[in-house]
Amino acid sequence: TAEKINNVKIIHSDQKNPYLLSSSEEKSAMKKHQKNKGRLTVPRRPKWDSSTTPQQLEMMERESLLNWRRGLAELQENQDLLMTPFERNLEVWRQLWRVIERSDLVVQIVDARNPLQFRSEDLESYVKEIDPRKKNLLLVNKADMLTLKQREAWAEYFEENNVNFRFFSAHLAKEKMEAEMLKESQEDDLAESTKKLNVEDEDEELEEDEEEDNVAAKLADPDQSLGPHILDVDELEELFLANSPESLPEGEDSEAPTKRKTTIGLVGYPNVGKSSTINALLGAKKVSVSATPGKTKHFQTLYLSPEIMLCDCPGLVFPNFATTKADLVVNGVLPIDQQREFTGPSGLVAQRIPKHFLENVYGVKIRTRPLEEGGTGITTASELLRAYARARGFSTQGLGQPDESRAARYVLKDYVNGKLLYVHPPPVPEGEEPTDPNVFNKELYDLAHLPPKRQALLAKTIVDVETGVVADAEAGAEPDISSFASQAADNQPGLRSRNLDSGFFGTATGPSAGRLNMPFNHKYTEQGQQIRQNLTGRKERMMIALERGVDVSEVRGSAAGSKKHFKGNKRRAKAKRNNGEETEDFY
Repeated sequence: TAEKINNVKIIHSDQKNPYLLSSSEEKSAMKKHQKNKGRLTVPRRPKWDSSTTPQQLEMMERESLLNWRRGLAELQENQDLLMTPFERNLEVWRQLWRVIERSDLVVQIVDARNPLQFRSEDLESYVKEIDPRKKNLLLVNKADMLTLKQREAWAEYFEENNVNFRFFSAHLAKEKMEAEMLKESQEDDLAESTKKLNVEDEDEELEEDEEEDNVAAKLADPDQSLGPHILDVDELEELFLANSPESLPEGEDSEAPTKRKTTIGLVGYPNVGKSSTINALLGAKKVSVSATPGKTKHFQTLYLSPEIMLCDCPGLVFPNFATTKADLVVNGVLPIDQQREFTGPSGLVAQRIPKHFLENVYGVKIRTRPLEEGGTGITTASELLRAYARARGFSTQGLGQPDESRAARYVLKDYVNGKLLYVHPPPVPEGEEPTDPNVFNKELYDLAHLPPKRQALLAKTIVDVETGVVADAEAGAEPDISSFASQAADNQPGLRSRNLDSGFFGTATGPSAGRLNMPFNHKYTEQGQQIRQNLTGRKERMMIALERGVDVSEVRGSAAGSKKHFKGNKRRAKAKRNNGEETEDFY
């Protein structure tokens, strides 16, 4: 702290990430997004008839796409808005047009962690423009990552905005299918045990049957919401049949023969789980799945049943607003392995995921800069990546510094895959206070959301920070993961401050040694008078006894060093020398 120069301020380069927005900048960007939301459209296919030649149709489609791209480019330049890297290839949009024209029900699959980022409202309008009898469905995939309260909050938002939605989890459907296959293989061994349990579980089965009947009744009415309920494969198949129209003519002529099959079009962003959803519905791996966005290149048709045909459209990035490029990376829109700038996305992960949860997931200790040394109290991207790189042994060639770039790829992939969970809260109407994301995601950072290996390890080494008592997990104790956060250590002075204090107030001698001076008014303060007053008599002997670890009675006046005893001993020694006697050295 500068005492004489008051305009000195220590500035660190990592306090403000240049690739991220501040809270005020983000609010202004969101206002711009809401103002220009109506201009986010998808290209329309030009109308044609039997007299239109293929050359004319191709020319009309290219002109329509160019006009659409000019409008979005003008929006970006004039309004200074960042948009998703939306699809600019005409052939991909042609596949979407074909899927929409063939489908009776267009299912838009979105990621449950941020549904609005992956939803295209104009696509739903375009489906109704082609044929009012076609229906839309918003399938919120990866719903198993959300807690019950989070699903209820999003269900309430969709219901208020009249959105036909359902929650689904391809991961849970896959696990259920594998469990059923395992159960069938072990059916003979479990036959006797199931007979014994049938009598005891009759009441529970009746309750489950009633719940299933209620769900089936709601599925029969597509406009009725199921709330936070997560559909299984059978319920999703029933939903497809319930949402499909009874009959649609194949041509424009109403007297034409009706279609016998129901076509379900699956549309969505890359890496939201379209292929995984199809594999869960078919019960086998019919479609290739990859973590890299854009694995599916061409749309394909698959029969779910003799009555239902699935039409899988390749992953398509619709035009949508984005605050930063880092937001697109953590949402899985941009491939992680192809990114060179990693501090922005890693900074978002460090801001959204609490420090104690990161430390327990990876088994590392993240050292953050204390507040007194210019820190902000929030983990930075460099601090997170350095801790991860040191723990995994990632180092750069030559200098041997922690390889932050390599560590960022692993951390970002864990975030995209759901190992590090963060769910965006639903927006609130204007005038109301927005939901705090930290409170909305608080339940995701407990011991149950850690990997199984980390849970087993932490259950054995649970220490309370305040008491220092080790909790016995086997005795039924339910520890709180925040006890591992070592939050008490964050309030301690930093290493640089401790080194400075020990060097200044240490035992060093010379002109550079620090010394403690009394304030100018020390004569008039009680503390100053106590410091200046020397101890004598009984208090002095007591202090000496405490220092030597002996009884007070064993401390003589000479040992206490009082002035009176000192003079008396000196006189006795002088008298003995005058008498020629041998004297003892009292000192």
